[in-house]
Amino acid sequence: MAGRLTKGGRGRKIPQEVIDLFDNYIDNNVRHLKKQDAVNMLMKEFGLTEIQAIQMFDTFDKDENGVMSVWEFQQFYETVGTSAQEMVAKFQEMDKDGSGQLDVDEAREGLKSISDAGGRSLEDKEIDFFIKTVQNDDGLIDLGHFSNLLHRLKLYKGPVKK
Repeated sequence: MAGRLTKGGRGRKIPQEVIDLFDNYIDNNVRHLKKQDAVNMLMKEFGLTEIQAIQMFDTFDKDENGVMSVWEFQQFYETVGTSAQEMVAKFQEMDKDGSGQLDVDEAREGLKSISDAGGRSLEDKEIDFFIKTVQNDDGLIDLGHFSNLLHRLKLYKGPVKK
């Protein structure tokens, strides 16, 4: 039934495309995946390495219960969607030291080459703001948090110049 929407967590509608993909990996019609099952799905469906898939799982497991619900998968899918490989490539390009995480300098330099939803380059104060909002406690940005950052930039329309 293409186009059918199902209520997910918090009364939100989940697109059929998301449900169909997620349902390929569930057992007994229970729309939750244990961490390893979710990691395997992210690797197979989105071409992520195991480390990348674990980072994504940890980022989108919002209630930190070690299980990915269909609602949490929807958040991942809406954020990353079919552009997972492009996002990973951009992350790796910015990760100059190959550590698997961006430090503030790598993030700042990389964000200078990214435009907001309006097509304009970000100003330094905007870059600093976005970095602060996605850093881990250790001040670094992993792939999962980077995906959130790119999603927010895709939606962000900066101030209009007068």
